[in-house]
Amino acid sequence: MKQAFLQTINLFKSMLPMLVGVLLLVSLMHQLFKNQYQHWFTGNYFLDPFIGALAGSISFGIPITSYVAGGELLHAGISLLAVTAFIMTWTTVGLVMIPLEAASLGRRFAVVRNLLNFVFALLVAMATVYTVVILS
Repeated sequence: MKQAFLQTINLFKSMLPMLVGVLLLVSLMHQLFKNQYQHWFTGNYFLDPFIGALAGSISFGIPITSYVAGGELLHAGISLLAVTAFIMTWTTVGLVMIPLEAASLGRRFAVVRNLLNFVFALLVAMATVYTVVILS
């Protein structure tokens, strides 16, 4: 058990510089795009979910902040489908985290996981909105 603990500490030490860099990049990206989201959407019901998913993928953040951002987008008149895709990818896809993820879990795993999460985020967003429409 002691050996496993020491290996974990050594792995953490080696990953720490990259982790700090990624966190700084995430913070920078969030500050750059924070007030721009609502200008990206076109009002097109088919294109906006894709735009929302891309914006969420770039912006990577924690779920609680995605709900606040999503609420602001809904208040600005962005469609529920686009906002749902945005929130799903915000929390599950992290383009800026790929280098860290690839270093620790492998490049192929990181890319495949992020691509699958992007596709499934769009599908879940469609299913969610469809369910909300049916139940209301």
